[in-house]
Amino acid sequence: MTLALLFPGQGSQHVGMGSGLAAGEPVASEVFAEADEALGFSLSSLMRDGPSEELTETQNAQPALLAHSVAALRVLGIRYPTSTSPAFGAGHSLGEFSAYVAAGTVTFVDALRAVRLRGELMSEAGKNSPGTMAAILGLNVRDVREVCKKVSRGVCVPANFNSAGQVVISGDLPGVEEGIVLAKEAGAKRAIQLNVSGAFHSPLMEPAAEELKVFLDGIEFSDPTFPVIANATADPVTTGDQARTLLVRQLVSPVRWTESIEVMTSSGVDRFLEIGSGRVLTTLNRRNAKGLQSSALGEPEDFNNLEV
Repeated sequence: MTLALLFPGQGSQHVGMGSGLAAGEPVASEVFAEADEALGFSLSSLMRDGPSEELTETQNAQPALLAHSVAALRVLGIRYPTSTSPAFGAGHSLGEFSAYVAAGTVTFVDALRAVRLRGELMSEAGKNSPGTMAAILGLNVRDVREVCKKVSRGVCVPANFNSAGQVVISGDLPGVEEGIVLAKEAGAKRAIQLNVSGAFHSPLMEPAAEELKVFLDGIEFSDPTFPVIANATADPVTTGDQARTLLVRQLVSPVRWTESIEVMTSSGVDRFLEIGSGRVLTTLNRRNAKGLQSSALGEPEDFNNLEV
């Protein structure tokens, strides 16, 4: 069996995330305490108690998701040590940082500070250049690309290639609104504007990318202990320098998630473990990795039910 670890991105956060692990697993509780100290406020209390509106703010959701993933990863390492020797890792957007922590490329503390800043920069960019995103369901990648090319009233680009028939577009408000209309005319089953604070993974995030680069240039990046599939290229990353560069590029590039899973399965991966909050990536694998085993590990019962 060839294993890959997957790490969720923004949208998988929820009030109570990680609280069960913290209550029953000392190593998880230590992770959350480490996060609180590194960030200078009680992230763990916000994760446990909310309010939901504050937890959902991008500068809070990103470190919360990273912390939950690292806590779950460390529990996995204690419970099932051989399961933390994967052939590949990958993370969806924010989750790519979690994958690099798992691979030893960046330290947990450096990654926490980076994603806290990343969230602040993305939020600021969204205020300075208002934008939005929309999920397009039922169109293939080529058709969505054509829709974006036809938009004439603003910025509209593909942002997330999540699975066959599920692509997210991103841009300014006029561009995405026109994209929704054009997608429906092209035969989309649904085109739904998302409740987000900016046009993530689009050119409108360029100011955030520039400032994130400055921060990442100041921290150490080691070569990963296993290849991490980059969102921006869907290629395996094997050096720290590549990782640093592609994490910056990711902010203004589409998340090539479907291709990332294809790269891993074509390389022999036949089992996936989603590490952290929720089960979004496990659900996507019903299409992206049909017939292969995918499990989500974020709560105590997930570990109790894990078959190794």
